[in-house]
Formats: sequence, C-alpha cells, structure tokens
Amino acid sequence: METEMICLGLFHLRRQDMEKDWWKGKVAYQIYPKSFKDSNGDGVGDLKGITKKLDYLQNLGIDILWLSPIYKSPFIDQGYDISDYYAIDPIFGTMEDMEELIAEGKKRGISIIMDLVVNHCSSHHEWFQKALSDPDGPYADYFYFIESDKEPNNWESYFGGSVWEPVPGTNKYYLHSYHKDQPDLNWQNPVLREEIYKMINWWLDKGIAGFRIDAIINIKKDLEWRSLPSDRENGLVPVLESLVNAQSIEPFLQELNERTFAKYNAFTVGEVFNETDEELHFFIGKDGVFSSIFDFKQTCLGQEGKGWFDHTLPTAEELKESIFQAHERADRIGVLSTIIENHDEPRGVSHYIAEGPVNDTSKKALGTIQVLRKGIPFIYQGQEIGMENQVFESVEDFDDIATINGYHVAKEAGLSEEEALAAIANYSRDNARTPMQWSAEPGLGFSDGPAWLISPKPDYSINVEDQEKDPDSILNYYRQLTALYRHPLYGNTIRFGDMIPAYRDRENIIAFERRGDKRILVISNFQNRQATLELPAPIKTLVLNNTAGLFQEGDQVLELVPYQSIVLELVE
Repeated sequence: METEMICLGLFHLRRQDMEKDWWKGKVAYQIYPKSFKDSNGDGVGDLKGITKKLDYLQNLGIDILWLSPIYKSPFIDQGYDISDYYAIDPIFGTMEDMEELIAEGKKRGISIIMDLVVNHCSSHHEWFQKALSDPDGPYADYFYFIESDKEPNNWESYFGGSVWEPVPGTNKYYLHSYHKDQPDLNWQNPVLREEIYKMINWWLDKGIAGFRIDAIINIKKDLEWRSLPSDRENGLVPVLESLVNAQSIEPFLQELNERTFAKYNAFTVGEVFNETDEELHFFIGKDGVFSSIFDFKQTCLGQEGKGWFDHTLPTAEELKESIFQAHERADRIGVLSTIIENHDEPRGVSHYIAEGPVNDTSKKALGTIQVLRKGIPFIYQGQEIGMENQVFESVEDFDDIATINGYHVAKEAGLSEEEALAAIANYSRDNARTPMQWSAEPGLGFSDGPAWLISPKPDYSINVEDQEKDPDSILNYYRQLTALYRHPLYGNTIRFGDMIPAYRDRENIIAFERRGDKRILVISNFQNRQATLELPAPIKTLVLNNTAGLFQEGDQVLELVPYQSIVLELVE
C-alpha cells in the first residue's frame, strides 16, 4: 500500500511538471499583425485576418502563436510604442476580435501569446501626458525625469542620437532608450510596477497563454547616470554599454514572475542579449524567471558595432559554431527558443546562405537546421515559404525608423548614397515586415487594397497558393519538419532528446545527433559543393531528405549534393 501511495504521488508530481512545462516540445510561429492578412481591404493586416488563417497555421503544425503588438499606438515604432495597454488598436479590430482569435485558437490547439513591452511606453500614453502636465507630480516618477542644466550623460539611444530629451518648460530631461516618443518606464517605482502587474494579469485572465518579453534587460539602469568613454566623433556611447554599471535586474524579474506569470503557468520567452553564464541560470531552467529565451547568438554574427554598413554576412562555419556553443552553454540549464528571422531582422535565407545559391534546396537546409535543433523553434511568417529580402529602390521606400537612422549613420561614415542604400537594403527590418505572400495576385493575396508597406518589385513567384499545389515545395517541407514533433516513432526524441554535435571538424557541414528513444542524425551540407561523409553507424531509416537522391538501409557512406539536408535514423 505504501509503495502504491509513493507511485501515485510520483505520478501526480510528473503530471504537475508536465502541466507546468506544457510549452516544452512545441512549435511556435510569429505573426507581424500589420502584414499577415487584411480582412477588410484597408491595406493593413488585422485580427480577423489572423483568425481566418488559423487552419493554415494548424496544418503547418503550429502550437504557439506570438503576435507582435496589437495594442493602441501612434505607430512611431510600429506598435512598440503603446499608448493604451488595455485597448486593441482600431487598425487591428476590436477586443471582441481578439477574444474570438483566442477562442478559435484554443479549438485548434493553438495558444496565443502577446508581446509584453514594459521597458517603455508611448509619449501618447496617459501616464506620460500627466507627467508632462505636472513634472513634479506623482506621474513624473513613472518615468526618469532628471533635473540637469544639460544632457545628463553621453548615452546614445538604440535608434541614434542622445537618450535624453528636454521636458518642456522645465530644467529636466527624460530618458528614452529608443525613440524620443518611447519614454522609459521607471521600474524603481513600486506604484508603476503594480500598474504593470495588474495589466499583465488582466490579459492572462482573458485567456492568452503568455508573453514574449520585449527589451526587458533595459529596465535595469545605472542610476548614477555615468558618462562612458567614447571613440566616436559625436562623443556618444550606445546605451547598451551602460547596462554593465546598472543595478541588479533580479529583484524586478523575480517579483514580476511571482506576481504574474507563475500564478497562471504562463509561457514566457525573453528577448535577452549578452547574458552572462550566471544570468542564464536566473533567466531559464528550474528556477528561471522565464520559460525560455531566444538564441540571438547567430543574429549577432558579423556585427562590428559601428552600424549596418560595417556588418558582414556570417559563414557556414560561424553559423555552426554559434549554434553548437549556444547549446553547450544552455541545454544543461534550460530551453532555448530558436529563430532564423523575426520582425527585427532581415530575411534569414538572404542573410545566412552567403556562400551559394539561394534556392529551394538551400532554404530547406536552413529550415532543417533550425527546426530540428533542440528547443522551441519560432517560425516567422513567410519563412515557411522561403520569403527573401525585398527590393527597395530608394530610402523613401522604407518605413522603419531604425533603417532610416542606419542610412544616415552610413552616410555620416563617408559612404556614398548608393553604398548606404545597399547597406540598409541588406539589413533593414522592413525586409521582414512587407506583406505575407499568399498568392501571385497583384495584392499578394494579402489585401484587396494598397498594402501599407510593399516592395516596388515583390517576387510574386514565392507564395502560399502555388506551394500548396507542389508536394516538393518549401511549405510542404516545413510541414514535414514540424510533423516530426508529433511522429509516433521520432517525436519524443525530437521534442525532448539531447543534441550532440557531429562532424564538427568538417568544414561547412552542420550536423548533430538527437538522442532519446531513437538515434537520429541530422546532416546539412551547407555549401555550394559536394561532400562525402562516412556515417558512425549504418542507416536504419531515411526519415527526411530535402532533395532527390536515395539512400538505402545499411548504407554507411553518403555523397551529398550542395545544400542537401537529410534526417536519418541510425542503427543503435
């Protein structure tokens, strides 16, 4: 009897752990709502458009759906400047539309998570307007209003220029780590924190499953506002460098988690950069404040810190080592969320396939590496059909404020107009923000009206409608990749198995084993030439192949064509 009780107790503990970690082994998808699907012909994507495409997402194998901001906003920074956390911006629809999306998602087993933007809000927010009307009143302490006869220090905002802006009619400045219309919120203020927790719990009560946490590292500040040494002509230093001297972020995030996420068993994925090994233990894992964090190590490859004009494309070897090092560091602690691209990055196939042709085979190879890595893959809208960087012919074609700033930074560094345009064309966030390409029609199947942002020369040949009809399309290949998460034989290994690097010393071969119930080997010949590989054990089953060419059971030597990716079950 005692043994039965112990076993029953262990069963309940395991069940509780499974419920607590319900998000493990899931496949996620990011939607940029303004560009996903327009349901009313106004040229802007909306919530009803997303709801109409839930069946498409279900067929793609999606479990978690992240929506970039849909809150009320003046859209200085495309919704990351929130003027009302409790309201849906009318361009996206109504709160009833949001409730319908949540309900319809649940019917299909799709959990909705939202963007949580609480380092800053919009200058149009009621809090900031009240602070401006009474710079010595209580709402001024919701922000960083610093009394000074000049800018308090030499920090440079993420979007260029000083982080300080004068408070009209006073001898004070307010802090904005991003655009001047995105004032930083003062997390030192417990009253402000209570307002944030109340808002988060309001959304969780409404039925969303969690949040992607935006720019969260920036809530910690160097409260001495120290200037830093600069080697730039303008004397400024990126605000990111000031975080080295900032106070500890741990108390804030522990309180945030305890007061909100933990109470609802919410899934949270943090936008975290430059974390130390000690911080990694704090962010993720058994006692982590977040469920997961994004692996941004690949997106940082080739960045020299001077601006987009000085970036270089990553090589296959750099990509491989970045991936392996990220897993060697994090897998023993917690779960990474993996990306090829998102709303803040150029299209991945244009960025990472730098040594060969960007075609269906190489696009499938890149997808294979990401989706079958250990962790939670986040597929960004259009990635599953191989959307590429767009054609922009002049700086006036761009919308993104960071892109326009990058253009001016390049010009100030001495680049010609053509060189500066080429730099921003390669790295602009607008590459990923143009409409989802549903068909080859003039409006791309996105809208019946003129789209809010569109390339002058979109590649109409890349679209969902055509790929639905082609069994060998990139879209159908992605469906095969996500199907492995549910496969009766291989699903458990793909979802929860270890990841072990393979052929690490072979140049341009990105390969790893997934070990669990099965021994699965994933190999990508990530280069524009053939490669011969000897396997560590004979082939038991060819699980997936991104191109033509058969391998037989028992084979132990492979001849791989350029950018060929294969998934093998090996003999134990």
